[in-house]
Amino acid sequence: MRTVRTIAELRELLAAERRAGRSIGLVPTMGFFHDGHLSLMRRARADNDVLVVSLFVNPTQFAPGEDFAAYPRDEQRDAELAAAEGVDILFSPPVEEVYPGGFDTTVVVGGLTETLEGDEAQRGAEHFQGVTTVVTKLFNVIRPQFAFFGRKDAQQAIIIKRMAEDLCIDTEIVVCPIVRDDDGLALSSRNAYLSAEERSAATVLHRALEKAQVLYGGGERDAETIVKAIEEVVSTESLVRIDYISVVNTKDLEPVQTLSDDQTILIALAAFVGKTRLIDNVVLNGEI
Repeated sequence: MRTVRTIAELRELLAAERRAGRSIGLVPTMGFFHDGHLSLMRRARADNDVLVVSLFVNPTQFAPGEDFAAYPRDEQRDAELAAAEGVDILFSPPVEEVYPGGFDTTVVVGGLTETLEGDEAQRGAEHFQGVTTVVTKLFNVIRPQFAFFGRKDAQQAIIIKRMAEDLCIDTEIVVCPIVRDDDGLALSSRNAYLSAEERSAATVLHRALEKAQVLYGGGERDAETIVKAIEEVVSTESLVRIDYISVVNTKDLEPVQTLSDDQTILIALAAFVGKTRLIDNVVLNGEI
């Protein structure tokens, strides 16, 4: 595996692979790899001749007061894990390489970025503007045939799919399943912030979403009833405080009052476990 720091070197390496007719897959990450990241690498490795993993803690997607400085980082460990998964190129640029002096362009996807995580009461649309801008840069530099994202960040995946479609970006967005620990907790780099007691309490998020699935499977179609059931399950853990529960369709992320069997539905949950904010979701009637 080769670690690359500059766009120029990365382009040169990939131009040779492209001339040879080899397919290129990309897994964009902010590092501190866990099994969720590694599962994306395995899928990408199986589907492509050349596998590029980007490792870049993107400052523009952190809102003021968020944990950019404290976000967990360990490049040496990440590089070892990536190499073990057969990654060909680890692209780990410094901030000034991605955002050089005078950089003044933002990629904005409309209404999809203004709800759920993008609501002003949450992280704000600027969060997703940071995501879409850096992902567009990665797509332009790497020009992958396929890019792999996890469904845990469901809204992000939906937004990037829309962005690629709207901007005629010739990259297929592949959304892979959520990876969970044995107790159901969705894997996240931010799980590292949890104490042992908080880590145990956090499993209530998945149990609450499982309750929603059971209700839906039993014929419940009223969104308010399903939301109340989720709230009841979460309320059994005193360390967990719900930020929001939203029931939306996956096409435009508009709220749904009555769940329809011919719509794909996303139930998105955000909650604080102690001081750590976690997200999780379930998708009904299909995939993103």
